[in-house]
Amino acid sequence: MVKITKEAALKYHKDGRPGKIEVKPTKSYRTQTDLSLAYSPGVAYPCLEIQERPGAAYDYTDKGNLVAVISNGTAVLGLGDIGAMSGKPVMEGKGLLFKIYGGIDVFDIEVAEKDPEKFCEAVEKIAPTFGGINLEDIKAPECFYIEERLKRTLDIPVMHDDQHGTAIISSAGLVNALQVNGKKIEEVRIVVNGAGAAAISCTKLYVALGAKVENILMLDSKGVITSDRPDLTEQKKMFATDRRDVHTLEEAIKGADVFLGLSKGNVLSKDMVRSMAKDPIVFALANPEPEISYEDAMDSRPDVLMSTGRSDYPNQINNVIGFPYIFRGALDVHATAINEEMKLAAVYAIAELAKQPVPDVVNDVYHVNNLTFGPSYFIPKPVDPRLITEVSAAVAKAAMESGVARRPITDWDAYKKQLRQLLGQETKLTQNLYDTARRHPQRVVFAEGIHPTMLKAAVQAKAEGIAHPILLGNDEAIMKLAKELELNMDGIEILNLRHPDEAARRERYAHILADKRQRDGFTFQEANDKMFERNYFGMMMVESGDADAFITGLYTRYSNTIKVANEVIGIRPEYKHFGTMHIINSAKGTFYIADTMVNQHPDTEELVDIARITAASVKFFNDEPVMAMVSHSNFGSDDNEGSLKVRKAVEMLHEQNPELMVDGEMQIGFALNKDQRDELYPFSLLKGQNVNTLIFPNRTSAHSSFKMLQCLDPDVEVIGPVQMGLNKAIHFTDFGASVRDVVNITAVACIDAYVDKLKRK
Repeated sequence: MVKITKEAALKYHKDGRPGKIEVKPTKSYRTQTDLSLAYSPGVAYPCLEIQERPGAAYDYTDKGNLVAVISNGTAVLGLGDIGAMSGKPVMEGKGLLFKIYGGIDVFDIEVAEKDPEKFCEAVEKIAPTFGGINLEDIKAPECFYIEERLKRTLDIPVMHDDQHGTAIISSAGLVNALQVNGKKIEEVRIVVNGAGAAAISCTKLYVALGAKVENILMLDSKGVITSDRPDLTEQKKMFATDRRDVHTLEEAIKGADVFLGLSKGNVLSKDMVRSMAKDPIVFALANPEPEISYEDAMDSRPDVLMSTGRSDYPNQINNVIGFPYIFRGALDVHATAINEEMKLAAVYAIAELAKQPVPDVVNDVYHVNNLTFGPSYFIPKPVDPRLITEVSAAVAKAAMESGVARRPITDWDAYKKQLRQLLGQETKLTQNLYDTARRHPQRVVFAEGIHPTMLKAAVQAKAEGIAHPILLGNDEAIMKLAKELELNMDGIEILNLRHPDEAARRERYAHILADKRQRDGFTFQEANDKMFERNYFGMMMVESGDADAFITGLYTRYSNTIKVANEVIGIRPEYKHFGTMHIINSAKGTFYIADTMVNQHPDTEELVDIARITAASVKFFNDEPVMAMVSHSNFGSDDNEGSLKVRKAVEMLHEQNPELMVDGEMQIGFALNKDQRDELYPFSLLKGQNVNTLIFPNRTSAHSSFKMLQCLDPDVEVIGPVQMGLNKAIHFTDFGASVRDVVNITAVACIDAYVDKLKRK
């Protein structure tokens, strides 16, 4: 775990713009009309609508996506009562987590008031602003009263995350840990060390899951809480025991099945763990030092199932697994509360997720490839992208079923897609690609079957239902790698092109290639030798009809792949060249960039061909191309060789392809700024049009442009390279392609192959 120093933390919070969150406009504000709509006089209309119908606030304001993180600073992390203002960095941090994990906007509100009555009054007065309230870092026992009162007086979700967040995540962990060790919750003996807000809430939720109160021993700073002790709070009385034979943690822990620690570090010894029952569950959640270290717990006995609150050990119980998604589900149905049914739904959704195959992105973040349900993994990782869909949907559904939802969800598949889009996991374009490919899955050859990324992508493409994968490579080596990566290879074909059984096929392919290229100097022997190379063999599978599409590029130099594709597949008869395009999905829309990978220094005729095949490819993606031919000059402002070839290409396109919406030469700033372009160059054929397709004068500028966008904006999604102009569905990847990149290209290849089949009928 990276050591966090005081200096580094202060620098992080101070550098650049102080703090961690900001407010950003969501509507246009550049013109006087925009400002008049945003404020006076236009703003009066939604005000009157809300006055007439208060629920309209969800339609015309951010209320439905806005949560207040409210604290009085009386129990800030492990720092105690440091005051409202001192706790502000924590509340801002909570706001950041809400945004990045749940897409939820937050105002952090620090209330300098310790009196519970006055605190509640302050919150009640500002509540109309928000769709939900997250209470944070308020000490016990006041936090219990505050939450209960606000839940009673307000008609929006209220949750004290310090109580219920930990309770929900640890309950999910307990459900799964009990499944791992084969014990039943109604039979296990539980020891809870700590009696604060989180400990009380955890224990109450364990009881809701089936734990027996008589099987629970709770301890506070004075020892085991017994019913004969004076001055017990109402919360402690719930778990006070009538037993008089146990007083200390050492006595209570003997024979226990479960230890839950929400107290302080290093209070649980190795000997205490050894005294527990067989296959004990130890949740040591004190931070930053747990009640027993992970190393000591595992060293004490091999059968312990261990969780901490730390990210550097397995099975971290982290509230971020819960609260963004619980509030997300509650907000999306305009819930009036977060009730017990919704909390239990979150518990079971989180627990179930840990039993599912782990996404590649999670393995990559943790630098592992074998996260599977068991002793070292029974709680999902905080970065798991499926949390937002599974937990939010479960909470929303529970809200509807328990009667606290004001806006029902009817299409759950659409809702989950919307959630994925919210966090940039999925765009409408990729949704459409997958949905279209899924309707007509094709036989796709993956050239580098032994490459982990391509192997994972093939398995994922099969699981998505978009392709029938065929892996090229040594079958024993591939299956060994698949076993190491714990991949399901059912339904995936492996073809060892060097195997003696494939000699007849290699010979057949060699005859086809030699006949096709006999006037280019190919002999049969030369063609036969090439059939031992995966790119030649795989492309010949497509050329001969033994497969529908081909994916390569993770091991192969791009220039060599292009050469093979030209020799084996060839260019479509209506074109003289082929190229590649990258698709950029950004907050400002979808853009198509060409030629990014093939033609290094295209001349005028090549630029014309690139524009034509790019226009056809954009239409392939159900978009209408509005093309700008990019240069460093504008409509004749410079007469150097580079500008002249672009200008001449535009003239040829206007003459030969008048149906295309294309113009130039123009600088990229004018291409993408419609208003500026229309004002200075009103004669342009693109007047009034938003450009979505950019044809660059050379490969370097095109490639550098999409790479720069990809590096500068982490929210930009790039799909490509998309092959354009070849006779068959042959597609390439980049060296650094991720599993998702390869699966995206596989979807494109499947659609490409299916469309090609339709054309040939």
